[in-house]
Amino acid sequence: MFESYGQVAEKGKSGVQSSALPGAAPSATLALMRPEILFSLFAPVTSLPGVGPKLATLVEKAAGPHVVDLLWATPAGLIDRRKRPTLAEAAPGEIATLDLTVDAHHPGASRTKPYRVIASDPTGFITLIFFHARADYLKKTLPEGARRIVSGKLESYAGGLQMPHPDYIADPDKPEDMPLLEPVYPLTAGLTAKVMRKAVAAAVDRAPELPEWQDPAYRARQAWPDWKTALANAHNPEAQSDLSAMTPARQRLAYDELLANQLALALVRARRKARPGRALSGDGALRAKGLSALPFPLTGAQDAALKEIYGDMAAASRMVRLLQGDVGSGKTAVAFLAALAAIEAGVQVALMVPTEILARQHMETLAPWCAAIGISTDVFTGRDKGPVRTEKLDRLAGGAVNLIVGTHALFQDDVAFSDLGLVIVDEQHRFGVHQRLALAEKGARADMLVMTATPIPRTLTLTAYGDMEVSKLTEKPPGRQPVDTRTVALGRLGDVVDAVGRAIRKGEQVYWVCPLVEESDVMDLTSAEDRSAHLKTMFGDKVGLAHGRMSAADKDAVMERFNAGDLSVLVATTVIEVGVNVPNATVIVIEHAERFGLAQLHQLRGRVGRGEKKSVCLLLYKGPLGETAKARLNALRQSEDGFFLAEEDLRLRGSGELLGAQQSGFPIFKTADIAVHGELLAAARDDAALIVSRDAELKTERGAALRLLLYLFERDDAIKLLRSG
Repeated sequence: MFESYGQVAEKGKSGVQSSALPGAAPSATLALMRPEILFSLFAPVTSLPGVGPKLATLVEKAAGPHVVDLLWATPAGLIDRRKRPTLAEAAPGEIATLDLTVDAHHPGASRTKPYRVIASDPTGFITLIFFHARADYLKKTLPEGARRIVSGKLESYAGGLQMPHPDYIADPDKPEDMPLLEPVYPLTAGLTAKVMRKAVAAAVDRAPELPEWQDPAYRARQAWPDWKTALANAHNPEAQSDLSAMTPARQRLAYDELLANQLALALVRARRKARPGRALSGDGALRAKGLSALPFPLTGAQDAALKEIYGDMAAASRMVRLLQGDVGSGKTAVAFLAALAAIEAGVQVALMVPTEILARQHMETLAPWCAAIGISTDVFTGRDKGPVRTEKLDRLAGGAVNLIVGTHALFQDDVAFSDLGLVIVDEQHRFGVHQRLALAEKGARADMLVMTATPIPRTLTLTAYGDMEVSKLTEKPPGRQPVDTRTVALGRLGDVVDAVGRAIRKGEQVYWVCPLVEESDVMDLTSAEDRSAHLKTMFGDKVGLAHGRMSAADKDAVMERFNAGDLSVLVATTVIEVGVNVPNATVIVIEHAERFGLAQLHQLRGRVGRGEKKSVCLLLYKGPLGETAKARLNALRQSEDGFFLAEEDLRLRGSGELLGAQQSGFPIFKTADIAVHGELLAAARDDAALIVSRDAELKTERGAALRLLLYLFERDDAIKLLRSG
């Protein structure tokens, strides 16, 4: 597998699964049966008692479609009903369990009026409130004169205590009808807490005894329970402290998942190293000319990355390397020199980018460098049609093109290369793994270099790219201007618009970023459409609008006009986050900056400061700011180090939020939280490396248990890799 293992698996949801495995022989398409001991866990949730088709839809939304998904949906809260105050001691706002005598029923004047039941203990009175109640049911449940145990949240009303819709009403002779400790699970609209608790409890009861896959010495040092006990403990907290991610039970479950992740990656990496690649090495003449053609000297980080890349390319195994470069760190120059190394060896190079405008921008940068040393280039996108397309394909297949830059169009079936030896993928997170693989397979054992301008926290790199070598560009080329970053309250919007006007009059260009495309009834935020309309009243047709709901062609057309200087202001959503290069843009305004993640703000800021003029980033915020938002904006003002900011973003936001849309392509963990389980991840990586070095086929007793672990966390493709030979 060439990129993020977590993205590769195409897992079926029945007991039998089949998929072609990247990195294995083409004939290794296998239909594999899960071990029988796990069948009950991968049954649909409808197999649980009380979960019919209608409820199953809701349970699936809250947790997932299979019984095993409920095991990983650990409680987020705990309701403690052990507190039993008298009515005189009871306080509004708390959950209390009361021992009451039912005194009187007062039905509402109509079905829309509340039904009241008056109850008491020796110290006072309380009113139990029911809306849309059935009188016959309440009279049977709360007969006058009877004693009942009632539990729920207390409220104060008109100087007295009341309890709207008690959570539980129990007969004192049947205390088991009311749980004293009640785990709180994630829910969805229409799904009650009681149904979810019963479903999870049934799932936990169904968990089988499984052989131990953890290293016994490590588990003993951590004082962790066995897998089944850990599940039971995690789902039956007895205090708020039991909800912590650092309890022995939750650490055990988190480590299991991290070990499955790291073992799958280690198996992929080991298998790929064992497969023959293609040694690509030249005499260095083209690279020497290429260095002379560059308008700037290489940084130390670029030199170091190139040494690693050249070493990989010259080796007999296939290169699969991730190049991380902060905004403006010079990834394009590294890609150019890597391409020259491949061309020296007599093969072609393909550079794939996510959009047509980026393809053209890359070509604008690369074409003069390539022309200076006699390298033939071309650009190929979905816009190429008819005879033009045919001619380009013929030149590519005939070997007349050394370096081609293109979009998704490059991996269409009729695109053929004479001899593709190196695939470079820019902004890798914008492509699906199968799209990248489709291009790589057009060359016999082609090397692959994937690049990202999004600095990735170390823990995320381990979980998503543990099967790849990683190079980092941590320096910026000389002459790159620092960006003056300032925070501005939204109340000073007029001052900001005036500053934009001054920049326009100097012939400079401005980005204005908004969090929403259009006005929302839910969030009180300015939309890109509204801001665009507002700015047009002042700057006229010099204002353009780009957002994700536009067609790719329309969006590219607007960005092209901005790139050409026809527009002075580009109002946009985060579609401009990566890749767009307009050196004349000197101001970026980010509206409602408190709504964006730190890493994303850094990426957006990177759209300016690309030319010789001084640039400014204005972070417009709506107060009052919370502590996290304040820390985020302060960090951005104080640092331009993307790797530092990525780690800070993970610390401030936690992995759950960070792994959302803005970090697409990263595995989403069910039990582990890499923001707090970083040490466990490092241990899992070391353990996985040791396992593969000693038992690469997982044939020992522990190896057999580890195969179960891989199935349990749906890393089935790793098993297929083992079976493929």
